[in-house]
Amino acid sequence: MATLVYHVAVSLDYFIADPGMQEGKIDQTLFLFEGDHVPDFLADIQQYTAVLMGRKTYEYGFQFGAKPGEPGYKGLKHYIFSNSLQFDSNDEVELVRGDSVAFIQHLKEKEEGKLWLCGGGELAGALLEKQLIDQLVLKVNPILVGVGVPMFGSLKPRLTLELKDLKRFDSGVLKTTYDIHYR
Repeated sequence: MATLVYHVAVSLDYFIADPGMQEGKIDQTLFLFEGDHVPDFLADIQQYTAVLMGRKTYEYGFQFGAKPGEPGYKGLKHYIFSNSLQFDSNDEVELVRGDSVAFIQHLKEKEEGKLWLCGGGELAGALLEKQLIDQLVLKVNPILVGVGVPMFGSLKPRLTLELKDLKRFDSGVLKTTYDIHYR
């Protein structure tokens, strides 16, 4: 059985995007795109067998030159969850329509290794509600946003977390890794 890891950049107030990002604008002052945490992130994503994301997270990659049907992260199988996107699935990118939670539950059961959930908030909230996320890896950026997309969308969870690792970077980014213990 695969482990599902929600590995995501957040602000200090736990937003994964601000209103500008929701409109597709790139704001490099919100989440740091340069610094000593970047090589760590690039090394981290090598451990995953696939990346899972919702439509808005996938479309955000278009701002960096990606096109529909193309992978955002080379070498990783992509599962994109959307009922409105239009492109043909291929060996690298599979467009998943319908019940994303049931699909991911089945994917966890049939796969091995680690699956990377990289967004978005509503998808993460739906998966957390069904107790499908096993671990959180948060890249906490040194900024307060005040408003935006919450880490778990509209879900307001109460969880018991076990800190597994903490790294501090000179850039001010903190990377925290937690195992989730459901009650």
